[in-house]
Amino acid sequence: MTVSSGFSLFRRRNRSIIPGFGLTMGITLTYLTLIVLIPLAALVIRPWEIGLSGFLHQVTEPRVLAALRLSFGAAFVAAAINAVFGLAVAWMLVRYDFWGKRVVDATVDLPFALPTAVAGIALTALYAPNGWIGQFLDPLGIKVAYTPLGVVVALTFIGLPFVVRTVQPVLEELDTELEEAAACLGATRFETFMRVIFPVIFPALLTGFALALARAVGEYGSVIFIAGNMPMVSEIAPLLIVIKLEQFNYAGAASVGIAMLILSFIMLLVINLLQRWSRRWAGV
Repeated sequence: MTVSSGFSLFRRRNRSIIPGFGLTMGITLTYLTLIVLIPLAALVIRPWEIGLSGFLHQVTEPRVLAALRLSFGAAFVAAAINAVFGLAVAWMLVRYDFWGKRVVDATVDLPFALPTAVAGIALTALYAPNGWIGQFLDPLGIKVAYTPLGVVVALTFIGLPFVVRTVQPVLEELDTELEEAAACLGATRFETFMRVIFPVIFPALLTGFALALARAVGEYGSVIFIAGNMPMVSEIAPLLIVIKLEQFNYAGAASVGIAMLILSFIMLLVINLLQRWSRRWAGV
């Protein structure tokens, strides 16, 4: 084979039936650069004006650490709650027919459409000591509004649709004949769910958990009204960033933002590894 024939073979490649790859790739990279990469680069560059020691000082302040613990801890708890009850809601919507099913199905998407500030005001009105629900919880010593528990409630509210809408299509495509075969082989309902159904829906459930967690970590509007915003108690990290910006401490605000970015990246990396493992476990 000559050199010229080798180059001609190198130039031959399988072209897509639908043209436009170069144009769409250029648009994609340009859009991601303008919307994602440049803002993240600005976020990373800004704190270096105070140096590494200044960055570490900003992110290790007791108030910052308390806000980060609350934001990520409450987000994790809320996502775990939604993983359990979101699966139950998706199961009910897929497997059962009942009066008002369409209304319930549409209500699941309400946190998507409702402005977060409105959701925060509504939750505060419900769970305040004199609210419709809070007036019954307060005599029992259960305080929701203006406590970390209120943060969990708000984050659970805004994260539920992510789990339901992720698991629901998988349940709809699940073949019920597999369950019937398991029942014919003598499996109980619990065994059928754990060995037949759960391995199939687990990757989707984990995806919904990751989406709800990512959404809850950066939530601001629905939390600030019900949290009470007490430093070291119920102050979330996004609110602390806003406070630093109002104080013209841009480097400090960017430092807290980078800390949240790093922690979020680590969490999503772990979840992606779990998703890959779950797909192998389920044989997908």
